[in-house]
Amino acid sequence: MYVVRVDVLDEDRADALFHALADRTRRDIVRRVLAGEHSVSTLAAHYDMSFAAVQKHVAVLDRAGLITKRRHGREQLASGEVTAIRSVSSLLAELEQVWRGRVARIDDLLASENAASDNAVSENTREE
Repeated sequence: MYVVRVDVLDEDRADALFHALADRTRRDIVRRVLAGEHSVSTLAAHYDMSFAAVQKHVAVLDRAGLITKRRHGREQLASGEVTAIRSVSSLLAELEQVWRGRVARIDDLLASENAASDNAVSENTREE
């Protein structure tokens, strides 16, 4: 039973990560804070939206673990979490392996069908 719970937690984590990265603004925020720590107000200056809207984007990224926030006086500073980005990369690599395996199986099926078709054609030409 414990293993199932771990899988559910992993899936919940993957959902949170991909949900957070599904938005263009949030992906841009992640790029900026991976390059260096930024205050939320500095980040907000880069976008054509309210400070509160940017704050909400930062909160989604924080909940997903893609960034961390810390207080420095009156400002909230955000920085990127490289470990979380690596876990996203790892998840994508796993999905890529699954799809590569499926494509390889399709290629094998097509090759065996072509070989069977070629054999049938050559048998028909021999009979004539």
